[in-house]
Amino acid sequence: MKYLSHFFFGVMLFLTGNTFAQLNAEVTTAVDSTQVKIGEQINLTLQVKTDSLSMVEFAAEPLFLPFEIIEESTIDTLRAQQHYLYTKRYALIQFDSGAYWIPPQKIVVDGFSKFSDSIAIEVAMVKVDTIQQPLFDIKPIQTVERSYNQLIKNSLLVFVFSVLLAILYVLNRQYKKKKAALLEGIPPFDRAIQELKALENELPQAQEEYKHYYSKLTDVVRRYLEEEADIDALESTSDELLDKLELRIDAGTLDLSLETLNNLKKVLQNADLVKFARSAPAIGIATTDRAMVEQVVIETKEALPAPTEEELAATAAFQRELERKRRKQKMQLIGISALGLIVSVAIIAVAIYGFNPVKDTIFRYPTKVLLDGAWVKSQYGTPPVQINTPEVLVRDIEANLPVTIYASGTPFEGVYTQLFFEKRTPEKEKGKTEEEKEAAARAIMDSAVVRYEDMGATNLLVQNDTFTTGDGTETLRLFGSMDLQQEGEEGVRCRFVSIIFPFEATTVELKIVYGKDDRYGSTIEEKILASLEIIKEL
Repeated sequence: MKYLSHFFFGVMLFLTGNTFAQLNAEVTTAVDSTQVKIGEQINLTLQVKTDSLSMVEFAAEPLFLPFEIIEESTIDTLRAQQHYLYTKRYALIQFDSGAYWIPPQKIVVDGFSKFSDSIAIEVAMVKVDTIQQPLFDIKPIQTVERSYNQLIKNSLLVFVFSVLLAILYVLNRQYKKKKAALLEGIPPFDRAIQELKALENELPQAQEEYKHYYSKLTDVVRRYLEEEADIDALESTSDELLDKLELRIDAGTLDLSLETLNNLKKVLQNADLVKFARSAPAIGIATTDRAMVEQVVIETKEALPAPTEEELAATAAFQRELERKRRKQKMQLIGISALGLIVSVAIIAVAIYGFNPVKDTIFRYPTKVLLDGAWVKSQYGTPPVQINTPEVLVRDIEANLPVTIYASGTPFEGVYTQLFFEKRTPEKEKGKTEEEKEAAARAIMDSAVVRYEDMGATNLLVQNDTFTTGDGTETLRLFGSMDLQQEGEEGVRCRFVSIIFPFEATTVELKIVYGKDDRYGSTIEEKILASLEIIKEL
């Protein structure tokens, strides 16, 4: 009984200790701010302080309605003296203004539930200043014209690639046909030797390969004997062919040695075994048989009677005609190869640079030629203006003093670039009010507009702002669009830009004009303006 009482006492002590531990667990709830704006993040921290033997479990799927969880951290465990701190952090957000409560969260400690504190949060509206920042009505739906440029480009590439493949396929077919025709036109002896030389590169391994090899080998010698020796060899069996050769030898019309006839007989027997008995010859036999057939062809050529003069003349004429055909076919092959190369290069160029740049480069589009050409970097006038232009600016000798003009190009077939220098009476800038300075600047810009009208411009739409050169000089800029009339032709809508430097004693104006729809005009404009620089010290 004494031991039993000790056992019950230990169990009660253990249960009491666990209950005491979970009762002593402390849950702390904290947020970084209780007053936030709509859409601002709220950082919530839950921390449990308990002893080292306790088991702490946070909710697997916490519920913070009406707040949304945007981020959740893992549990961070930290030992502090005799206790452990279990910390978990949540990032919350709310998109409606008002007063809300973060609901308490359930935390299980050693099987007992603990709850965090609820916290009041105020979500405020974002203030909108309608006086300093006016509000505008919602713009109506704009109808956008669907662009088929990319679809057309892809379709064109597919079409060109398909045409190229079709051309390559047809060329390959024609090449094979012409090769066969050339072989047919070659004298029988030369063709037989070429075909036998080609068989040197074939090294059969399997039975089917041997069958194909011997079929070509026997066809070579049979065709040669039929064409050159006038023996019906293609339609004869091996024994029939040998019998016909023996009859020609006995008649004295074919001077073949017995050894040559026996060699041919061995080759034909090996070929029959391979083709009909499906046997495979020993290693090296196929090579030996090819050499024996070549020797048979050579000896047959030597054994035939010498050709007459008429036959020699016919053969020479045939060779000349054959050489002419070869040269013609060689030139055709070179031309077709060059065409294929040009088409391939064009396809690759279109794929890399786009259709329009390649087309414009080939057909010499005026502004594309200017953009890709050698640009001229030079200084003009006083004060000196340094600029990089597609063409050198030529001084207009007809301009009346105090005006000096340097210009090049035309807006109707490229880009018109002009540097305008006008000397004027110096004005004192000191003591002028802002209104007077603005009036002076407006007068200078009005003069620039008048000069455009003197060029024949109509329907001008003008805007102005400031422009900063590469060396940091800030000045005036006019830009917009206008119509220019060319003699005897319809008007052209142009883009123009003027960079104006109102110096104390001189007004300097850089003028650039080009077709509004020109694909490369804006690029040329940017390149010219990027190079613009006023030389302040010489």
